[in-house]
Amino acid sequence: MPTNRKKTMEFQGNLSKRNYFEGWYYKQVSQHGKITLSLIPGISLFDRDKHSFIQYILSYTNEQGEKELLNGYVRYPVESFTYQKEPFKVQVGKSIFTEKKIFLDLQDRDRVFRGTLEIHPFTPIHRSLFSPTIMGPFAYLPGMECNHGVISMNHDIMGTIQMNDQSLKFNYGRGYIEKDWGSSFPEEYIWMQCNTFQTPETSLFFSIAHIPFLGRSFQGHIGNLLLKKKQYRFATYNGTKVTELQRKGKEIFFVAENKEATLRVTARPDQERELIAPLKGKMERVIKEGVTGTVAFELLDKTTNETYRDQGRAVGIEVAVGENRRVKKLNIRDVTDEEKEPLEEEKIRTDENLEM
Repeated sequence: MPTNRKKTMEFQGNLSKRNYFEGWYYKQVSQHGKITLSLIPGISLFDRDKHSFIQYILSYTNEQGEKELLNGYVRYPVESFTYQKEPFKVQVGKSIFTEKKIFLDLQDRDRVFRGTLEIHPFTPIHRSLFSPTIMGPFAYLPGMECNHGVISMNHDIMGTIQMNDQSLKFNYGRGYIEKDWGSSFPEEYIWMQCNTFQTPETSLFFSIAHIPFLGRSFQGHIGNLLLKKKQYRFATYNGTKVTELQRKGKEIFFVAENKEATLRVTARPDQERELIAPLKGKMERVIKEGVTGTVAFELLDKTTNETYRDQGRAVGIEVAVGENRRVKKLNIRDVTDEEKEPLEEEKIRTDENLEM
């Protein structure tokens, strides 16, 4: 149970916990969307394999004009993990992560990353007594396998990371931060995030998951859309229904609706790389994340009767559905090219020629 729900970014655990993980997800996208760097500092307290780590996924264009996608999982002794509550700081090895800066000093085989990124003011999600975190009232319940926190939907990034002889420049870029803690990721889930839309300041986060709870399980969802300085919350706990969830190849389409708004989203991952996720506290589950995908949404605001549409690139997408079984636990409909889809004409299609 988090020690301080008003400070979700703080380390929620302690080093004596067993079968426990905690990780912070810092995503940075350059001004024109050509470089994306996701960094995940964290700790795994599985009894026989306690360690801290930094994971990364990097997408960039090299000097020859070729697109490259790199990933890595760098292990450290558990003693290399230190933290501070006020002001917030997590350090893994020589790398330091705070609310205002990232100091990166990371070596992974023949790759060396060094540099400083400045983080400008956060755009936090709306909170209330009923919903102290993105998880709403579920934030008060102990025993959840995975707790999720959205720290900043959008913020400015300044600075450069040097990877060997490659300069990764993020001046006037966009940033996003979230985190997870508990014992395991959901067995099946879909997660996506984008804050590099055509309309500045727009940011979308959405997750649909099969969630075990008190010996049973249910399909739940949490999402937040920041649009024109207004936040739209889509979640199981506020009466939102996911009325359609489809997968066609790698493309995901869903409709989420509540009393306030209807949201239609089409997301398509591009290239993907492996990340390591927790299973009963042990970092051994392999998942795949893309950071170069596309997304498009349509939002109907039922209060104003206005409709908004936008498209984004450099989308973070994870789809962990039906990986090791014939029967999916997540209620998603797989659609073939030959099948006529009832919502085909309503879908918002991503534009392959979209420029940031």
